[in-house]
Amino acid sequence: MSMRKTTILIFTAILFSIAPLAVASEQEHHQKPATDNDIQVSPDLKKLLNQEMSAIQDGMMALIPAMSSGNWKEVASIGKNIKASFIMKQKLTKAQKEELQRVLPPRFIEMDQDFHKSSGMLAHAAEMKNADVMNFYFSKLNQACVSCHSKFAANRFPGLAMTADGADHHN
Repeated sequence: MSMRKTTILIFTAILFSIAPLAVASEQEHHQKPATDNDIQVSPDLKKLLNQEMSAIQDGMMALIPAMSSGNWKEVASIGKNIKASFIMKQKLTKAQKEELQRVLPPRFIEMDQDFHKSSGMLAHAAEMKNADVMNFYFSKLNQACVSCHSKFAANRFPGLAMTADGADHHN
């Protein structure tokens, strides 16, 4: 498996760690079609994904003072770390990678790819000392978080839930 595909799968799994676990007995008895929030991962994978989401949140929060003070090296470093998925790259087992491939919907993978691309572009903008472009990509990263949480973790983040008409106004 290529490094890029592994990174994409890792970050994708991270975002699912924030989605609530579906009630197993209800699924067994009603055989409803799975929705995005019904995706379940093993407890070990969920733990790793929670660690990853915390690392990404810490990185996003560290970007703010680094960007506003013009600490280009720090911004580039954080952007590269986010792009490389921090700790998950080293911690996923082969079985966990296979689990992710089974449970992740294509839209989640797309969103994850965009997130990683934006973090790499943020790092590049910082290396070029281009504050406008750096701010643009920070905004894209934040928007990616909001969009993904509204689609795949609305139960955990009810303020980001889609509207009653089913439209995702964050994306």
